[in-house]
Amino acid sequence: MLALDRKLLRDLLRLWGQILAIALIVACGIASFVSMQSAYESLKLSQATYYDQYRFAQVFGQLKRAPDSLIPQIQAISGVAQVQTRVVKEVTLDVPGRQEPVTGRLVSIPDQQSPMLNDLHLRQGRYITARRSDEVLVSEAFAKANHLQLGDRLGAVINGRWQSLQIVGIALSPEYIYEIRGGDIFPDNQRFGVLWIGRESLGTAFNMDGAFNDVALSLMPKTNPAEVIFRLDQLLNAYGGFGAYDRADQISNRFISDEILQLRGHAIILPGIFLGIGAFLLHILLSRLISTQRDQIAVLKAFGYRNRDVGKHFLQFVLTIVCLGAAIGIAAGLWLGSSLIKVYVQFFQFPVLQYKVSPGMVMLALFISVGAAVLGAVGAVQRAISLPPAEAMRPEPPAHFHATLMERLGLQRWLSPVGRIILRNLERKPIQAGLSLLGIALAVAILVTGGYAKDARDYLINTQYRIVQRDDVTIVFNEPRPARTRYEVDHLPGVLYAEPFRSVPTRLRFEYRTRKTAVMGLNPTSELHHLVDRHLNAINLPLDGILLSTKLAEILGVQPGQMLTVEVLEGDRPLLTVPVAGLVDELTGLTAYMNIHALNRLLGEGGSISGAFLAVDEHQLEQLYPFLKRTPAVTSVALRKDMIEKFQETIAKTQVIANTIQVTFACIIAFGVVYNAARIALSERSRELATLRIIGFNRAEIALVLLGEQAVLTIAAIPVGLLLGYGIAALLSSAYSTELYRFPFIVTKSSYAFAVIVIAIAALVSGLLVRRQCDRLDLIAVLKSRE
Repeated sequence: MLALDRKLLRDLLRLWGQILAIALIVACGIASFVSMQSAYESLKLSQATYYDQYRFAQVFGQLKRAPDSLIPQIQAISGVAQVQTRVVKEVTLDVPGRQEPVTGRLVSIPDQQSPMLNDLHLRQGRYITARRSDEVLVSEAFAKANHLQLGDRLGAVINGRWQSLQIVGIALSPEYIYEIRGGDIFPDNQRFGVLWIGRESLGTAFNMDGAFNDVALSLMPKTNPAEVIFRLDQLLNAYGGFGAYDRADQISNRFISDEILQLRGHAIILPGIFLGIGAFLLHILLSRLISTQRDQIAVLKAFGYRNRDVGKHFLQFVLTIVCLGAAIGIAAGLWLGSSLIKVYVQFFQFPVLQYKVSPGMVMLALFISVGAAVLGAVGAVQRAISLPPAEAMRPEPPAHFHATLMERLGLQRWLSPVGRIILRNLERKPIQAGLSLLGIALAVAILVTGGYAKDARDYLINTQYRIVQRDDVTIVFNEPRPARTRYEVDHLPGVLYAEPFRSVPTRLRFEYRTRKTAVMGLNPTSELHHLVDRHLNAINLPLDGILLSTKLAEILGVQPGQMLTVEVLEGDRPLLTVPVAGLVDELTGLTAYMNIHALNRLLGEGGSISGAFLAVDEHQLEQLYPFLKRTPAVTSVALRKDMIEKFQETIAKTQVIANTIQVTFACIIAFGVVYNAARIALSERSRELATLRIIGFNRAEIALVLLGEQAVLTIAAIPVGLLLGYGIAALLSSAYSTELYRFPFIVTKSSYAFAVIVIAIAALVSGLLVRRQCDRLDLIAVLKSRE
């Protein structure tokens, strides 16, 4: 073993505590990068492969009814490669073992199996038999959630007729990777499922022989989807088209694509924080090591070692620490990434969602960590190789001291001698103190950010499902029903109070901006569906005019008082001009609201309704469920209690993992920064501390001098970290403000308190370890002069 190698080994063993703390911080950065980046690559690759192999469509359109003779005209649109027409209907299902009604989406497929857009992947069973009207394939998520097996039968109300359906296969489709019904945020696979049935059987049941109400298109390369959508809408408008849209707006694809983008962002931000702190600590540690080894460097040069050899030696010291951190980080990152993929498997339905790690990604992680370490060490190494042997043999010149700001202001008389020493040392090393403070503050900010996720979830549940939606059951009809239906709903079993609503598909237009959404007409004295502003104050529906959600108004660029064009996409399809009367602060979806009487009047219809919000006696739900199951007019039933439970269950699975990781990483940062700062301070000031012991200071006072600096930094860092966490939470709230859902910006006192307590414990543990080192200080050794 060469002399420099033996010296390197001794240095590593002597400084093992500081080295391990820095290596763990580097490991946190590498682990967060590897886990997020590998999950991002796995999810993106699985999505792209699935879409390509099973021919996921690029343009979608729904309509009332069109004859098959329209297909050649659609095929003739420039850029269209393939056309797939279908019949799609939502029905109420009776699932064995489940009391409440379940919503099923029936999607037609060819009677004979053949390649098609949005093709199916059979997990179990077989394809349907031609001309068997009772055979269906069911989605795998729905089958698992309801414990359905091949051969089981489901009851369904199909166009007013009760029919028994037999499960012959369990399948997946790229159209339903994230299987939810419109308006939901999280999948409820127990109460919503997709069923595929023969085209002839479904067409006959709904009077769609030789007709379709759903179309999917694939496009030729380099085709502009907007032009195809425009032409398709022109063709479908005469047949009750509800407005075509491209793949980006398809609800399943939107959810999974948003998740992929968020993973990509996390893979950049968190590793940058950890590796930046690691580089700073490496710089401080190496600077101090070189400072204490000036005479050794001089001897090495005197014995013929070149500057290159000395620089290489100290770079090896840094790279050893980084490689240790990288090894731990890569192993932890692979484990975290695979755990993350297991969570995604519960929500995203892929034929294969394998956790794949590319060698290039691992090499990139190593390159990033080594690059950060070299940047942190280059200044200290440069000083080592630039020292002439004669100068390096001399002790470092004493520091230049001057009166501190505290002393110039005459405040020193209010402090004890120990307090003066603490503040003097902090003020004389402002950069080092500031960077240490920043490192601890970032740990606090990470904890606050983790608390924000929980606070936002609780606020969203409370606001959406206890303040806005106060009904017990929401029912939706298969088509608008006449005014007398209101009285029939009032007399449903167990219904205490009912509020009808009218939902109209529309395309809203302001200047050149458009957005397809629903306008919901509500009772002006609604008690079961409240509209609120950002301060949760109730908003009354105007007699005329329209209310827009804040996000929808932002997308359209419209302000209250301006006129909005409303293109109705059903019935006679009137084109209306309506004033924007105000904004409502909603956390889900993009919805517009009107007074139901004003909406009925603008549409030129009587008191038509699309569904109703119901307040129900919970003791009579068992009487209501069977009635709704067999009511042909009811196509969808949503239970508020079940939505809350599913929301909490879904979020809890992901938040437990995320919060555990954040708390662990934040503790490592806090411990690493405080411990290294205290150990370096002990090394730098050992002579000073030993002198204080000789002149009469006891061990507790000496420890207070050393650890008091770290306590001051930690206390000062906490409010800075709380502010940083507040700012990061605000950025996350803005980043998560999508068309599908918005995370509210809310951070509670409990989140701040949790962050403070965790950081205080981490600082206390690191302080106790350094206190042991301080108590073992060898007074004779440190007081020896180097001259």
